[in-house]
Amino acid sequence: MTSRARTGERGAAVVDFVLVLLVLLPLVLGILQLALVLHVRNTLASAAAEGARHAAVAGSSVPAGQAKVQELVDGALSQEFVRSVTVRPTALGGAPGYEVVVEADVTVLGLGGPGVHVRVEGHAIAEQAVVTP
Repeated sequence: MTSRARTGERGAAVVDFVLVLLVLLPLVLGILQLALVLHVRNTLASAAAEGARHAAVAGSSVPAGQAKVQELVDGALSQEFVRSVTVRPTALGGAPGYEVVVEADVTVLGLGGPGVHVRVEGHAIAEQAVVTP
């Protein structure tokens, strides 16, 4: 009777594995996609803030801020993610400053196809040149 019960359960482990895999695989892939999007967003936010600070330094310029953002993004991410980088002068609380806007598209697990649009901003108040009499 024991051998008959064993033959009746033959192949059950494979079925159990497939059923569990159908639940766990999408969950794991979703977590990986979320991690990728958060990594790209945090990296771009940091690069945008640093680019705004670089543009706001006395004697610097808008192209210098844009070049700084490109340099930081190139060092951390693939250039395929970034759609546009915009640096422009703006007023921050009544003070002159700079705003950097970086837009990117994060594809599904970085493999291509439609994905998530990410837009981050960085701001910095412009330094004023100190004039001594």
